[in-house]
Amino acid sequence: MKQLTELHALVSKAVDTLTFPAYPADLYEPISYILALGGKRLRPCLLLMACDLFGGEVESAIEPALAIEVFHNFTLMHDDIMDKAPLRRGKVTVHEKWNANVAILSGDAMMVEANKFMMKVDDAILRRVMNVFNETATGVCEGQQIDMSFEQRNNVQIDEYLDMIRLKTAVLLGGTLKIGAIIGGATAADAQLLYSFGVNLGIAFQLQDDILDVYGDPEKFGKQVGGDILSNKKTYLLIKALELATGDQATELNSWLELKQFDAIEKVTAVTGIYDHLNIRQYAEEAMQTYAEMAFNALDQINLSEDRRQYLRQFADSLLVREY
Repeated sequence: MKQLTELHALVSKAVDTLTFPAYPADLYEPISYILALGGKRLRPCLLLMACDLFGGEVESAIEPALAIEVFHNFTLMHDDIMDKAPLRRGKVTVHEKWNANVAILSGDAMMVEANKFMMKVDDAILRRVMNVFNETATGVCEGQQIDMSFEQRNNVQIDEYLDMIRLKTAVLLGGTLKIGAIIGGATAADAQLLYSFGVNLGIAFQLQDDILDVYGDPEKFGKQVGGDILSNKKTYLLIKALELATGDQATELNSWLELKQFDAIEKVTAVTGIYDHLNIRQYAEEAMQTYAEMAFNALDQINLSEDRRQYLRQFADSLLVREY
């Protein structure tokens, strides 16, 4: 089994050697630009890991892994346009550096490039792999649309939120692992179990992210703590608080949500205080643990040696046990 650091090095080398046509520059330069911003490149590493777990040749999975990395960055490029985000990984976003039309078209070209990379798998498994990839891509788009629709609604329910993060975030983890498993020669049953592992782990990871946004140490978390509160983002914590709050607490919480001008520190402190009184963090942690257990239950059923299952357990723990 190759270590995650080895897989990351393989992915980074492959991404760094990618070249695109010089003309038209406004179409291809933004693709090189966003890919050069780096990031954890977790998803392509997962594809290589899944292939390796089942005894496949990791080198045969490099181009499908690139497909996942290019696809993921395509979604980020378009997400940044929709969110009007000025920065991505500390650098100017594509739509700010060029313009929105360039970012839209370059993103479209990235989706095409991702398909071209994925098409390079062996013909014997091509249809299976492309079915998983296309279903995954559709799910991500559905999740993003549902998330945007939540911004216009005041009555989002917990089950709707969980379904949204399943589509927007988790199915890409699951689909990536499943593709890697197929390339590695896994049975259909084992590939599906690994998919379930990835999806449930992805949901647990997003719930942990929701918790850390409120309760994390900003130096360790790497993001502004309380950012979701300031933007009224409908996370598990806010939805649960709206469900449970009554009387004065409900009035206070809704007043903070309605205010257009406010002191940032005061708002974060007040809303966090409401969460504390309602034990919202405990509810979120229990939900996160539920999905983590579902992931590990799927893992336990995969036909792998115990040392290989333990490798995946340790990987999952590294995602879920993060410092606050």
